[in-house]
Amino acid sequence: MKLTWLDNNSWLMEISGKRILLDPWLMGSLVFGNLDWLFKGVKSKTYDVGQQIDLILLSQGLDDHAHIPTLKQLDHQIPVVASPNGAKVVQDLGYTQIHSLDHGETYTLDEMVQIKALPGSLIGPQLVENAYIITDLKAQQKLYYEPHGNHCSQLSDEGPVDMILTPVVGVSILHLLPVLQGQQTTLKLCQTLKPKVILPTADAKETEYQGVLASVLRQEGTLDKFRQQLRDNNLATEVMTPNPGEVVDLSPLLVN
Repeated sequence: MKLTWLDNNSWLMEISGKRILLDPWLMGSLVFGNLDWLFKGVKSKTYDVGQQIDLILLSQGLDDHAHIPTLKQLDHQIPVVASPNGAKVVQDLGYTQIHSLDHGETYTLDEMVQIKALPGSLIGPQLVENAYIITDLKAQQKLYYEPHGNHCSQLSDEGPVDMILTPVVGVSILHLLPVLQGQQTTLKLCQTLKPKVILPTADAKETEYQGVLASVLRQEGTLDKFRQQLRDNNLATEVMTPNPGEVVDLSPLLVN
């Protein structure tokens, strides 16, 4: 299994020869509801994923996960697996092969990769988006992804997993209102799933955030503190922090 971080929540996953784009934001700016004065993300780099893409996987319908300018540019014939909210976005854009997954449902890609939807982030009063367990059926390796650090109780039935993509460092509004969970929720997640590797997502190394909301966001915790928490709790999970665009071959780390 190989992973390439494309900054923010975007990843290219290569699993059993299948190339899966996860929550792709590859070009252009990010604005919620055309309110660029409130929040705007500007990438310093455009990503070209090049070769054939076998599947697009969307965890949410929000713009930072279902980025419309990116999705407009990608081939609309590529199959899409998405939360019901994400499925509406690509349906409106004219994608032709859309598989909407409710919590507990699964999709299998060419008998090679299984994707199971679980409850993920609470986005609205009655809207819980998707987290995913992604399984390499040939190697019998599991990856868990949840981009906001909100982890459901059903995960105790899914472990152990081999690797996790989730925030490690939290983000809040003025240290009062959590935006992204991290640290303690991620530590509990590692205690539950016993992963060999965790790769932080939702960070930004090549993106500048602007606007009123960006000015009041505060970091909660650090990678070094989280690594110490793992050691203090006798967890052997390795925290990997690849640079954007770097291909990480996880296969040697996942050998039993």
